[in-house]
Amino acid sequence: MNKRQKGFTLVEIAIVLIIIGLLLGGILKGQELINSARVRNLADQNAAVQTAYYGFIDRYRQVPGDWLATEATRAIGKTVNTPASGSGVGNGRVDNNRAEAAAVWEQLARAEFLSGGFTPATRAPASETAYAKNAPLNAYNGPLILTQNQSYTDDATPPARLNLHLGRNVPVNIARELDVKIDDGLPNTGSLRLTRRQSRGATFTNNFASNFADCSSTTAATPAPGDGQRATDIYDIADDAQDCGPVFLY
Repeated sequence: MNKRQKGFTLVEIAIVLIIIGLLLGGILKGQELINSARVRNLADQNAAVQTAYYGFIDRYRQVPGDWLATEATRAIGKTVNTPASGSGVGNGRVDNNRAEAAAVWEQLARAEFLSGGFTPATRAPASETAYAKNAPLNAYNGPLILTQNQSYTDDATPPARLNLHLGRNVPVNIARELDVKIDDGLPNTGSLRLTRRQSRGATFTNNFASNFADCSSTTAATPAPGDGQRATDIYDIADDAQDCGPVFLY
C-alpha cells in the first residue's frame, strides 16, 4: 500500500514568503515614519523656542533667563522665581549656568510664549537631574538647554555663542536627517552642529552633561580655513551612535 507524502506545495510556500515580505515591509516603513515624526518634532521644537526667545525680547526688551526675577514678576504679572540673583544676571545674555538656563524656560512659560507641559522652575536647580524637571524634553526624553557657551565647535578657542542644545539620546541618523532638513547636512558647519567631542580633545564648557558620542567621521587631518572645522567631516551613520547632542546656533 502506497503512503502519501505530506508537505507544502510551491504555491503555499510562495504565499508564506509574500506574507513575510509584506510584514517586513510594513515594519520598515513604520520605523521610517516614526523617525520622520521625531525629526519633525525636533525641528518644530527648535523653531518654537527660537520664535519664543525673540518674541520675548521684542515684547519686554529683556533677555529671557537673564532678567532679574523681581523685575520679571512685575512686568509679566506672574510670579517668577529664577534667577533671583547672582553674578551675570542682567548682563544681556543667558549665562552658562543652571540658574539662568532654567530661568529661560520659566520666564518664557510665565509670559505664555511656551507651553507643552513642562514644570517651570521654582528655584535654581542644583543638578542636571533637577534641571531636567524644569525644561522642555525632546522626543528622546532629553532636556533642551539654551545657554551661551563654546560647545558647538572643535575649534581650540571658539567664542561663546548662544545656542539651543536639542538634548541627549538623539541617534546619529536622526541628527543627520534633521541637519539635512533645516541646515547644510554637515555636522560641524552651518547653524546646526554637533556638540564638541571629548574624543577629539575638546574641553566641555557648557556646565551640563558631557561625554556625548562622536557621531561624525573625519578623513582629513587639516582644518579648513576660517572656522577651525575639518572640511570632510560627515555624519558617521555606520557607527550607529545613539547620543549625538545636536546644537542650533542663534
